[in-house]
Amino acid sequence: MEWLIPVVLLAGLLALALRSRLAASYRAWRAQQEREQVEDALKHLLNREHQGRHASPESLSGALGLSRAQTVRLIERMEAQGLLQSRAEQLHLTPAGERWALNVLRAHRLWERYLADEARMPLAQIHAEAHRREHTLSEAEVEALEANLGYPQQDPHGDPIPDRAGEMPSRASCPLTDWPTDEPGRIVHIEDEPAVAYQQIAAAGLKLGQTVRVLERTPQRLTISDGENEYRLAPAIAANVSVSPLLPTERVFDGDALPLSKLPLHREGEVVQIDPALQGLTRRRLLDLGLTVGATVRPEMQTFVGEPRAYRVRGTLIALRKEQADHILVRPIAHY
Repeated sequence: MEWLIPVVLLAGLLALALRSRLAASYRAWRAQQEREQVEDALKHLLNREHQGRHASPESLSGALGLSRAQTVRLIERMEAQGLLQSRAEQLHLTPAGERWALNVLRAHRLWERYLADEARMPLAQIHAEAHRREHTLSEAEVEALEANLGYPQQDPHGDPIPDRAGEMPSRASCPLTDWPTDEPGRIVHIEDEPAVAYQQIAAAGLKLGQTVRVLERTPQRLTISDGENEYRLAPAIAANVSVSPLLPTERVFDGDALPLSKLPLHREGEVVQIDPALQGLTRRRLLDLGLTVGATVRPEMQTFVGEPRAYRVRGTLIALRKEQADHILVRPIAHY
């Protein structure tokens, strides 16, 4: 029976190793859960401060779905970490808390840019997926993601992406409901919450970077146009669309200009603009292909289904999908 002793000993060691591994896995899971909770709290505080007000224990409890006791413990933990301060039932971010919150916001908006541009995920789905992924990156990994995307300045909804120093580019805008009638403006932001409002805007066909005019305003609806199509939105929905005056680089071109996707085969065109709403790696790729302002481009061939089409630019043949060519505005060149 002496052989049983090493067998029992081995079984005991295996059980101990398994318990140790399970304990380590649980600790890692618990640490990740605590990180997500802290980062979600930081984002809530940052969002409230950007709105010109401060979070409270009640608003934090509602935003994170926590009980009063859980919220109190979370606040105490974050105060001990030097991330926030409580003053008269108001929660204030410390400089350290603000830096961390901006890094989480940066990660979220970079993930949205990646999911929209590279993963080709529908815009209505990217917010939830980016929220899941934003807690998984270190600061160095966030910087690598930003570099790989070509240092974009906006997420797909038009929200500015903080840079490494926490600075965010800004552009004056106002809701479509407050925009003057018959004045051209560029859509610079589409609010993605509440989701039902965003879905209605997307279903209507409005998109970031579009130049629009308000044609008619009534208490029941706004009628707007992009020069080709008319859109009708309830004021409560239209308020989620923000517009800005056109910049000199976003001037409205005459009727001769058209998207590259609509340039007839074997007809030459001059590039006059790449959609300013197109940011990040996709824009950089188009520029690297030679599609800069003033370049001559000619559609050479297309598949039997219509795309992708092959274009000749700067002596090289390149292939573009319709959704890419739609972002390139060209003016047909007349040959006499």
